[in-house]
Amino acid sequence: MSRVRFIGPEPVTVPELGDRLVQPDEVIEVPDARHEGYVCQPTNWESVEEPGAKAAAAKKTAAKPPQKED
Repeated sequence: MSRVRFIGPEPVTVPELGDRLVQPDEVIEVPDARHEGYVCQPTNWESVEEPGAKAAAAKKTAAKPPQKED
């Protein structure tokens, strides 16, 4: 899932999210495949977390076991 922020001036109903009412400045999660459908409307939506960002962050922060020094 990716995240987008609604930056419009008034609450909006989003049919794709089960007619959920989204408030101005509210951050919502959307499927990665639909992220572009929101951010292509820059007067209403802005990206907060790109698709796949969580997976990339988890992969980056995966710790390696400590190595013994001889």
